[in-house]
Amino acid sequence: MGAVRLSDWGVIRAQGADAAKFLHGQLTQDVEHLPESEVRLAGFCSAKGRLLASFVMWRRGPEEVLLACSADLLPATLKRLSMFVLRAKCKLSDASAELPLWGLAGAAAGSAAAWTRSESPGGEHLQLPAALVEGQPVSRALWVGTPDTAPAAPALDLATWQALEVLSGVARIVAATSEQFVPQMVNLELVGGVNFKKGCYPGQEVVARSQYRGTLKRRAYVLTGDTLLQPGQEVFVATEPEQPAGMVALAGQLSGQHVALVEMKIAAVEAGAPLHAGSATGPQLTPGAPPYDLARDDS
Repeated sequence: MGAVRLSDWGVIRAQGADAAKFLHGQLTQDVEHLPESEVRLAGFCSAKGRLLASFVMWRRGPEEVLLACSADLLPATLKRLSMFVLRAKCKLSDASAELPLWGLAGAAAGSAAAWTRSESPGGEHLQLPAALVEGQPVSRALWVGTPDTAPAAPALDLATWQALEVLSGVARIVAATSEQFVPQMVNLELVGGVNFKKGCYPGQEVVARSQYRGTLKRRAYVLTGDTLLQPGQEVFVATEPEQPAGMVALAGQLSGQHVALVEMKIAAVEAGAPLHAGSATGPQLTPGAPPYDLARDDS
């Protein structure tokens, strides 16, 4: 494997005495108790509990928190978060140009435990959950450098990195899927992106109700096929041609095979009916499962 510049990612910086406290009240994750040695996944929801964005989050000292997210929704996310700062001592800014992100995979990513942060030559090393490729784990990490530095590793194709994102089972919200999913629909709570013991945040009641009061009807699955897939693309069951059964959250290509992390009706997957991309007669997709148990964790 190797390293690839992640042009489709960006970084939001929150800086100030109230930075962690402010974000704690906006995101699905505990920010106030985030140690510098740890990386956390977090979501930013609308009042209806739908994910506007998702973040890989870490901090540098007591007054700086960094949020890595999809570049195509960063401006809108930054604007919306800024609306709620009010009198808090927190300045939000786009730090993407200053802090370019690289994706590391395989030996280049190392083998440390997931969701950890460490210093590395020329930058920061953020360990992510591994991808499961043909039953074998492939290490992944984000490398945060400077505009004039790059990790010392072979070149990696962006489509391969995106496929590894899919095969890790960790959804990243992009512009095409913003406001489409409650966190549980894309397994965000299963990969540590939702803290149910923290205080309130926008959409918290909806997210909590989905967890404790109802039966989840949708989850994210890994699907494979022979056709190019795109985030936001609908997936259909052959027996229900007029009603989509799911939506592509992320997509990539690995060794000539197209893979996607797709939010699906659980019943449609369990029924075993043929799945198709784009329409009920579109290219067929084969369902699999993310590299973790889909049973709900209510802790």
